[in-house]
Amino acid sequence: MKFKPLRDRVFVKFSSEEEKTAGGLYIPDTAKEKPQKGTIVAIGSGKVTDDGKHQPMEVKVGDTILFDKYSGSKIRIDDEEYLIIREEDILGIVE
Repeated sequence: MKFKPLRDRVFVKFSSEEEKTAGGLYIPDTAKEKPQKGTIVAIGSGKVTDDGKHQPMEVKVGDTILFDKYSGSKIRIDDEEYLIIREEDILGIVE
């Protein structure tokens, strides 16, 4: 299934988190922190400013990003978890 976000929204696939600590202990799902890192799968066309001008997106498909912990909306497509967030909730690009 294909998904195209609108305006200034970004479609992100969560990065997989380590399930085992450095000491060899396994972390249960209930104790894991919500991921804050992901890879952009699709982006919208950009934001329309208050004066009606089009502002293009600063991120692109394939960028690995960090985002606010409790931002966006989680969705599940084809047994994969994704997040839809606004560009303003992106903290930065991991290089």
